[in-house]
Amino acid sequence: MIALEGLEENFRFLVLEVTSHVSETRAFVAAPTHAGYDQIVSRDDYVDNLKNIVEEACFSKIHSARGLSKRDIDRLRGLQIISGNLERISDYCVNIAGQMRYLHDKALLTRHAPGPLFDIIEESLSRILEVRSRAEVAGALGICRAEFELDRLYKDTFDQLMDELRRGREVENCITVIFIFRYLERIGDSLLNIGEALLFSVIGEKIKIEQFQALQQNLSQSGFEGDVGDIDFRSIWGTRSGCRIGRVSSRDAAPDPAQSGIFKEGNQKKMRRERENLELWARVSPGTGPRIFSYHEDEENASMLVEFLAGCTWNEVVLTAEPDVLEDAIFVFEQTVADIWRATLERGEVSAGFMDQLDGRLSAVRHVHPDFFRKPRRLGQVVLPGTEELFQACREIEAGLAAPMSVLLHGDFNANNIVYDHAAPRVHYVDLHRSHRGDWLEDVSVFLVSFFRMPIFEPALRGRINHMIASFFEHALVFADDIGDTTWQARLALGLTRSLFTSTRFELNYDFAREMSLRAHYLMEGLAGHRAGGKPWEDYRLPRPVLFT
Repeated sequence: MIALEGLEENFRFLVLEVTSHVSETRAFVAAPTHAGYDQIVSRDDYVDNLKNIVEEACFSKIHSARGLSKRDIDRLRGLQIISGNLERISDYCVNIAGQMRYLHDKALLTRHAPGPLFDIIEESLSRILEVRSRAEVAGALGICRAEFELDRLYKDTFDQLMDELRRGREVENCITVIFIFRYLERIGDSLLNIGEALLFSVIGEKIKIEQFQALQQNLSQSGFEGDVGDIDFRSIWGTRSGCRIGRVSSRDAAPDPAQSGIFKEGNQKKMRRERENLELWARVSPGTGPRIFSYHEDEENASMLVEFLAGCTWNEVVLTAEPDVLEDAIFVFEQTVADIWRATLERGEVSAGFMDQLDGRLSAVRHVHPDFFRKPRRLGQVVLPGTEELFQACREIEAGLAAPMSVLLHGDFNANNIVYDHAAPRVHYVDLHRSHRGDWLEDVSVFLVSFFRMPIFEPALRGRINHMIASFFEHALVFADDIGDTTWQARLALGLTRSLFTSTRFELNYDFAREMSLRAHYLMEGLAGHRAGGKPWEDYRLPRPVLFT
């Protein structure tokens, strides 16, 4: 543990000063005086100075001290977050005192009794030092919950004051009292931040109180016995959808699989769908997706604890595995994919809706790369259609180009959603909330472009990527022949167009993004030309060089 004596001393002073500031504000609200107001304002300056001292000391130790462990850094970061919120509480005290000058009848404030709110705030502040010293999860949660109680009390008072305003009684005084209670409620927001920072200091990850409670529920349902402080929670990736995802395991590295898993928390509709899809995959292809240990819903969100699947993501395998291991892995992967497709194949026409998917993402592409949407041009007697015209041509082509069968799809078949366990050997799928039945080329096109768009240009590594792309394309060719799918290359061109063009919204390397855009245009021009020539779609052949770089 690093030496924090001076820092800890200033932090203790800061907590005590803010606690005193709240007490003085409470006394001032009960009996306002000029001297009391001056004291509140002057104490705020002292709190600001202490906060700056603590903050600078935290940053200094993080950047200059040697041998800091992650836990040391977590404590310093937590200290900085708490200090900032303590200073904000002090600011709210000044705001409350400032509102008192507009209150013409103190009896109205007395009647609505701010005392219970001050009780909660003072009690929470008095617990900060002990909770931090003992690294108490329960104590941190108690401070977090103060915000919920303050919200409830503020709502009750707000509703009462609004009734009085509707009756036209003491309008100015009612508005002033609403402001005073609003600042007390805002102090609750800062207490919530402080409680979550204390949780962060204990478990080493930033996690909101709702997510932490969901984690507790899931651990309890999964059979975990012990204190949540014994859990090691680590964020493993972010998502664009807002889901919180982290790996959960016992700090003592217990082998029990129910005590090592992936915790996911997010939108209830999405999480419910993922649970249903995981249950579906467990019936269709046992072991391909992770097992569900527990599932919990609240009013708006949902969470679950699922099996942690050992192994490497597929892009890691392709980029880092030894050549013989890579070839074995590719064989297992392609065999797994084909087995799933064949086991779930059903005859009957289905449309992938590639162009509808593209339409839903065009505004995001336009926001990042507006110049990728070209206008129609003329070169002598040759007319080059604009981007929108090519989109329309592809919409019309897709309308008459349905797949003759459907299979169960992953739905987001990116390389990082595939896990390979070489010891088994076994391929697993993760992030299955988009799984559905559809055209098998939906997954093929997403998978191919997920490798193409990797911003890796070192020749040896790019060669491995191109090898994976070529192998999977050949695999698709064999599968199409086996099932008698004669128009698959035309539909794949539509899928690649969709994936290449929409992927540019995630790529800020302009030259590389433009390359993907140009290839999407090239594919669309080829499709439009094939249709204009009146040729059957069975004769269309995808220009394979478009897949490689």
